[in-house]
Amino acid sequence: MSTAPILGIDLGTTFSLVSVMTDEGPRLIPNALGEELTPSAVAVDSTGMVRVGAAALALTSLAPERVALAFKRDMATQAPRTLGGRRFSPTELSSLVLRQLREDAEASLGAAVSDAVITVPAYFDDRQRQETRNAGALAGLRVERLLNEPTAAALSYGLNRPQAFRGVVLDLGGGTFDVTALESTGDGVFEIRGSAGDTQLGGNDFREAIAREAARRYTEQGGPELTADARSWARLLAASERAMHALSTEQTTRLVLPDPLGSGKHPPLEVSLTREEVESLWAPLLARFPTPIRRALRDAGFREIEELVIVGGASRIPAVRRLFEEQLQKQAATGVEPDRAVALGAGIQAGLVGSHRAVQDVVVTDIAPFSLGVQTVSTTTGQGVGDLFTPILERGTVLPASRSKTIYTVQDRQTRVRLRVFQGEHSLCRDNLLLGEWLVEGIPPAPAGTQSIEVRLSYDLSGILEVDATIAETQQHVNFVLERRPGALTSAVLADTRARLAKLKFHPREALPNTTALSRAENVYVELIGQAREALQGEIVRFRAALEGQDPTEITRARQRLIAATRFMADLNPTPPGPPTR
Repeated sequence: MSTAPILGIDLGTTFSLVSVMTDEGPRLIPNALGEELTPSAVAVDSTGMVRVGAAALALTSLAPERVALAFKRDMATQAPRTLGGRRFSPTELSSLVLRQLREDAEASLGAAVSDAVITVPAYFDDRQRQETRNAGALAGLRVERLLNEPTAAALSYGLNRPQAFRGVVLDLGGGTFDVTALESTGDGVFEIRGSAGDTQLGGNDFREAIAREAARRYTEQGGPELTADARSWARLLAASERAMHALSTEQTTRLVLPDPLGSGKHPPLEVSLTREEVESLWAPLLARFPTPIRRALRDAGFREIEELVIVGGASRIPAVRRLFEEQLQKQAATGVEPDRAVALGAGIQAGLVGSHRAVQDVVVTDIAPFSLGVQTVSTTTGQGVGDLFTPILERGTVLPASRSKTIYTVQDRQTRVRLRVFQGEHSLCRDNLLLGEWLVEGIPPAPAGTQSIEVRLSYDLSGILEVDATIAETQQHVNFVLERRPGALTSAVLADTRARLAKLKFHPREALPNTTALSRAENVYVELIGQAREALQGEIVRFRAALEGQDPTEITRARQRLIAATRFMADLNPTPPGPPTR
């Protein structure tokens, strides 16, 4: 085990954070800008330089075609993004974010870091989890554990609570929704009882619903179509995000884009929105929450709960919070930091993995989020029906666990069986995820249905699945271990991909404060008009002149003035920025 601390990483759809365990508890590590939240964004600018984090996000309104966002949703699909003429898979993009987090942590800690705990949505399947491990490997990290995000939030919430409680954690981030039902014994033991979720439901969907409504109204008023133009759509999404945040505290707001297409040929977009109107737009999204909530409670066997913990940046939406509290008939717990709870919990789990003395009395159990089983054929009707999924280790089983089931031959004189192991909940194997397949040979010839094989599946917290098959008559035993999951990178592929990513030109870390300040100012400049625009342009010009002069003291002063001016001008916007969505 490395002497350097193990990192706890919340790899979010919209923002990511990193933490470590200390004697005083988990501590968040700031990035190169001194900020705790690092945007999960990657860009390739016009010079071919790769930007990660805030510097990448700042290009969104100016050059959205050069920026990749929300790629966590595409994990395991390998849907590529093309940035500056280069193609990146979601795994590679995630690895670049993880690489940035690792480097920021190393700069803060003053030591090299090689190990990490990374959080994932509770409802990520095996492929998505493996791709997260692959991303960590490409970033130079050994992923010691993948931790479900609601479990991390529960750890953060319950670490210093001495009383026992039965609770539910609802985690609504930028791209995913997770539900976890758990029980705390009050003496440091946390037992996960049930989990469910939706990996395609998050705050980004609520923002997009507002953007589409604003675009529709603008078109009805005679304006041009905005959804087809990448730059206009990116600016509209940013304005919709601000409107969404404003409506979290106000009943009405205005969404304004002075020059929607940036051509000077079209009227400004001005849309008044009320909270009631927006909540009506969100009705189809809100309707998707109750099903996973009920499923997690049913799997856990909970009729009532003592604690409701709500985390994730999008949980600030009043309609969402109200729905959650109504569904569970419980007021949400106070004192929970929605954006930071998962990262702090990851730091606690990292401390557990590293045997940190601050958490030596804490025990966490987790459950299998999906059922594991084998492919079988049914002959009960007198006619063989194949491709049936027979669960052996049901979802919700506390891990580590070992379960077995007996299967039988289906043909006369059958001497071998192809054992195919799947993950999922569907009755047919074709609709589930194939984890692996092996040939079990040496079955004594006999009439169909008379020879039996006991199949045992053993699954641990590290995601290692062991498969045992025992032929009853001969007691011949075969064993297989799925430590390397389908999709895991081989050493050769890992080396090749690392080499390819290493050839990219990365923006110098020491220059990030300047680059980010300038890009953020230019983003705000685009949305301003009149004297406000002229004033901000003056600060941009002065900052560029300071950069040309290369005097570090003057650069720092000019940057501080520019940051202050940018924040002031952003506040003049009718829908000022609010808290981010994780």
